[in-house]
Amino acid sequence: MKLTWLILTVILLTSLFCSVIIYVHYSSKNDVSDEEFLFGVSFGGNTTSEAKLLIDRVKGYTNLFLINSWEASINETALNEICEYAVDAELNFMVFFDYHSHIGYPWHLTWLDTAKERWDEEFLGVYLYDEPGGRQIDSGDWEGEDSQFERVSDYSEAAELFVTSISSTWSMQDLKNRNVTAFTSDYALYWFDYLAGYDAVFVELGWNHSRTQQIALGRGAAHVQGKEWGAIITWTYQGPPYLGNGTEILEDMKTAYRAGAKYLIVFNYPTYPPDNPYGILTDEHFDAMETFWNMIHSPQQSSLEKVEAEAAFVLPKDYGWGMRRVDDNIWFPEWGSDNLSPLIWENMNKLIERHGLKLDIIYDDPRFGFEDKYTYIHFWDDQID
Repeated sequence: MKLTWLILTVILLTSLFCSVIIYVHYSSKNDVSDEEFLFGVSFGGNTTSEAKLLIDRVKGYTNLFLINSWEASINETALNEICEYAVDAELNFMVFFDYHSHIGYPWHLTWLDTAKERWDEEFLGVYLYDEPGGRQIDSGDWEGEDSQFERVSDYSEAAELFVTSISSTWSMQDLKNRNVTAFTSDYALYWFDYLAGYDAVFVELGWNHSRTQQIALGRGAAHVQGKEWGAIITWTYQGPPYLGNGTEILEDMKTAYRAGAKYLIVFNYPTYPPDNPYGILTDEHFDAMETFWNMIHSPQQSSLEKVEAEAAFVLPKDYGWGMRRVDDNIWFPEWGSDNLSPLIWENMNKLIERHGLKLDIIYDDPRFGFEDKYTYIHFWDDQID
């Protein structure tokens, strides 16, 4: 009888021990995942009270706050107050600067010098400029000056000037000299954004653009160049209500997460309706965000299984094509598409149909090896059935 009780006790203790090990394993795994994935909203308002109100609304189901406000970026007191409030709410944050002023707002440089020390790892870095690649192909000059690209004669010259004109700016150099992470979001030319010095670029999910194609371009550039990437859910409409409904943005969140985005942000600007204290976000958007947050923290959510790239579609070197449509611009509005565009467009869409989220779109650049990163590699001029 004593032997039977002893055996039962040993079995019970062993079972309990194994259960604890399994629990710790999966808990640790979830903790690591939580640390690696950053999800939140942008703030585009004007006052600290507006920022605090938004933080209070989302702090229970986000861990990232993008201070995307020009008014805050030129007001040191307001900016510090918002940063402190975000950190107190246990949120990581990044700050938008259209540029770092060395004259008009000299405190910018001092702020950069002390931000890491003051807020430690909660300060993620600086969102510098905005949509440089998209502005380049749509306006002909990412800075809006329409001057420095006038003498460019081919794609390689355009690529070189785009990259060097960003990387050599005082503002980008300010970040690099201080080892501060540089972020931006874009809807074109991700590959060249990374070459210009950005550490992470947010793929814009919005309008009627193909989510799969945009993710393939952004993730592919980051994967081959050894950088990080994210996604920002932006406007569906050019006017009110601007964002898609809650169901639509939830699907975008799930898609970006499954594709492996490290950062995911819901864009929040301007204000609509006029009396909305939260910008353009409404109850259905907040509900969708909370639903998503709960989904990614539930081990039972098989619908959010991660998808890794298995195939690459390789574009010609320096081919700075917008790729939103077959006749989209290449580097400048004046250049438009060329005789390669129809074949590239056709092959790209065939591969998207074949591989879906498992496709990356990259460039044929001898500075980066990609052969060992993918199971299938398709070049732009391959015969693809």
